[in-house]
Amino acid sequence: MASLRRYFGWCLRRGLTTADPTVGVSAPAGAARLPRVLRADELHQVLDEHPADEDPVVAARDDAVVELLYGSGLRVSELCGLDVDDVDLARSRATVWGKGAKQRIVPVSDPARTALGAWLGPSGARTRWLTEVATAVPLDADAAALFHNRRGKRLGPRDVRRMLDRRSPVPTHPHALRHTFATHLLDGGADLRVVQELLGHADLATTQVYTHVSKDRLSRVFRESHPRA
Repeated sequence: MASLRRYFGWCLRRGLTTADPTVGVSAPAGAARLPRVLRADELHQVLDEHPADEDPVVAARDDAVVELLYGSGLRVSELCGLDVDDVDLARSRATVWGKGAKQRIVPVSDPARTALGAWLGPSGARTRWLTEVATAVPLDADAAALFHNRRGKRLGPRDVRRMLDRRSPVPTHPHALRHTFATHLLDGGADLRVVQELLGHADLATTQVYTHVSKDRLSRVFRESHPRA
């Protein structure tokens, strides 16, 4: 449908037709896809395993990134938009800007707090990153960023995707860590409204997709574990 719309739009501009037959025609919606949730072994490798030759400064940054993505359920855009002042380690929380420029405060997990402490300490890895790893001094617009790439610019979604590609045994999108965060909360008995607030969803229906993931997992565990299933 997208190709046809562009084609007939081109025909109209060229005067080859006087009407666009694609006006008012919509493509059928495909079946909704459930979000991918990382298995325990995949999550362990992303969070806890490092390549043997990995630079400790790079490992410190990447540890803080993945712990925040999973531990706080952040969107990758929210993580990349964080400044140093947005993180309050003393109270284990972070202030993030979500969709529609909506601000919310999210808790920071203990492992994320530890990783961020190593990254932000007085002689922490962030200082070493900006002086030893980055090939350029951050511009004013990027100077306050919590995370930077090797060019000294604010970390971007593509940088995070490459980071996960290095760590994950299978292709993993950063959003999969957010999906896993939400599903694990619901599997652990968290209230759907609480998960909605933590994820920053304006509509509860958006959060409800994770209940299907959890029910599917419960059903699978039942079939695999119960002798009469």
